[in-house]
This record gives sequence, structure tokens and C-alpha cells, in this order.
Amino acid sequence: MRSLSIGATGMLAQQLNVEVISNNIANMNTTAYQRRRAEFQDLLYQNQRRVGSASSDTGTIVPVGVQVGLGVKTAAVYRITEAGNLTLTENTLDLAINGNGYFQVTLPSGETAYTRAGSFQLDSEGTIVTADGFQVNPGITVPDNTIDITVNSSGEVLATIDGQVAQSNLGQIQLASFSNQAGLLAIGDNLYLETAASGGPTTGNPDSTGFGSIQQGFLETSNVNVVEEITNLITAQRAYEMNSKVIETSDEMMQQMTQVT
Repeated sequence: MRSLSIGATGMLAQQLNVEVISNNIANMNTTAYQRRRAEFQDLLYQNQRRVGSASSDTGTIVPVGVQVGLGVKTAAVYRITEAGNLTLTENTLDLAINGNGYFQVTLPSGETAYTRAGSFQLDSEGTIVTADGFQVNPGITVPDNTIDITVNSSGEVLATIDGQVAQSNLGQIQLASFSNQAGLLAIGDNLYLETAASGGPTTGNPDSTGFGSIQQGFLETSNVNVVEEITNLITAQRAYEMNSKVIETSDEMMQQMTQVT
């Protein structure tokens, strides 16, 4: 009975859907988190009467045919790259990207990772790093006698040093962009890696053509819409229940058939 396996594929699909939604809700307060959406496709069809086949020797054609579907499968879990809102923190090294682009981070392996979570800090040597101590590219070191740090909209890091009137330019933060942002590989810790699907990075200064500007003292919030996620969760739950009802009904039909024979 096909309906048993079809209902099972539907339950598995909705289980994954709930898992994706629950991950979105769990990360509703994660800095710069980008919500995910599960996408599904129908499975192969069994042709009991092929559409377009000849129905007689006079050349008449079957206009519709008989195709029986075999269920559903997961096609992708798509990452929605819509930017979140900016929230004021007034922390000197909290940086938000207002527009397109990713900060570049050097991992311990030497690989370059990408992130929009700009909650940066200084390590023991005064280098700007992430919360995990990974260096933000290019490596910018703040002198010990620095009184204040300013990061302007174009990514220049300016320091007010004790005893100096003019600000010192410590370096330039550059951003990276990709033709297919959804193709980046998420590795956790708000970091992404380049893949063949994302294409290679294009780098440039903030506030230039194709790149967003830097907002100091702000962080980008998650783009999760809680009301929408709760609605999707209820819909997925109802779909799961209906698929389980299909299996229950099919089982009852088989029991009745067994009793008849």
C-alpha cells in the first residue's frame, strides 16, 4: 500500500521542517544569525497510464494519463540572507555592516572565514579579534597607550593616542562579498566558509560600490521573525499530524481487507 510509505515520507519531511524552525527560534537572539527555510520536492511518479500515449490505432492520444506520486523529499535548507536590524550597544569594538558584505576572519588553520557578527575585542597583544580569539583581517593592532578608538563608515580604524593631538590610522578593515551568499558553508560560531557554490570572494572597502558601510557601536540582530516562525511551527505540526493520520487510515484499511479475506 503506497500510502504507508508516502505518509512516512511526509512525516520525515515535517520532522526536518520542525527541526529547522526550532533552530531558527533557538537563535532568535544570536548576533547576525540568518534564518533557514526548508524546501521540499515531490518524489518520482509511477505511470499507470502514460500521458500522451496512443489510446487507439486511429491515433487518438491519452490527454491526461494516470500518475501516482510516491511522496516528498527534502531539496534544500535555504539560508535567507536578509540583513537583520541594527541595535545600539555603544561598545567601541561592536561593528555592524549596514548593507552587503562580510568581515574576514583568519582561523587557526590559516583558512579565511566570513562573518557578519561584529562583536570584536582586543587580545593580549592589542590585536582586534573575535570572541574566540580569531584575528580579524587585516590584522590591526591597537597601541597600549590608546585612549579611544574610532572606526569610520569606510572601515578606517583611527586611534587617539595619549600625548598626540592627531588621530593615528591603524589600518583599514575590508569586507568580502559573494555572488551566491546562500552557498556559503556555515561552520558554527557565526562563521562561514567559501564553497564552489558561493564562488570566490570579492573584497573591497566598506561604503564603496557593492559594499555596506560600517556602523560603530552597533550590532546586527538575528533576522528571525518570531511570529512567522511560530506560525510555520503550527503549520508543520498540523502537516505532521495529517501524515500520521494517513498511515493510521491505511493501517485500518489493511486490517479490514485482512478480515474480509
